[in-house]
Amino acid sequence: MKSTESKEANQSTRDAAVVREAILADDERQYLTFMLGEEMFAIGILAIREIIEYGFVTAVPMTPPFIRGVINLRGAVVPVIDLALRLGRKASGSTKRTCIVIVEIGSANGNHDIGVVVDAVNEVLEIPNQEIEPAPEFGAQVRSDFIKGMGKINGKFVILLDVNNVLSLDEVAVIANIGQLTTA
Repeated sequence: MKSTESKEANQSTRDAAVVREAILADDERQYLTFMLGEEMFAIGILAIREIIEYGFVTAVPMTPPFIRGVINLRGAVVPVIDLALRLGRKASGSTKRTCIVIVEIGSANGNHDIGVVVDAVNEVLEIPNQEIEPAPEFGAQVRSDFIKGMGKINGKFVILLDVNNVLSLDEVAVIANIGQLTTA
């Protein structure tokens, strides 16, 4: 009797794992698309925490130019970066559509929330794996280690960013220290 119950429990555990993998695989194909200038970019939906209206950002001295400063997000200090500057583009002015996408990135010190300024958020798209090309080795305006892949949507490419590589480990440490300095 115990053998049958044990087999059923193992099968149930395996079934749950298969369902979890299917859900994660489905989520990994969903991307939040947004604009930087005239170019469309995307980040995997699992890294997105929330999207907020662009508001007051407190500048922090002695930080890299792409770090706009920090915001107060429900009592938490969240660093904000200008993604256009980080990717080597010109900063664009704030408009009614400018917003801050709060993303979660991993580092050696755990996960950190970071605000990313984008010109406009478009939509969440599902991009099938067969419609994603590998990151180019050269010729892109973005460092290739920042690119997770190139998604094909309606005959156009969308640059899929790897949020964990957009910031190097040293830069993650700088951003983590901003939160500690402003709360001290």
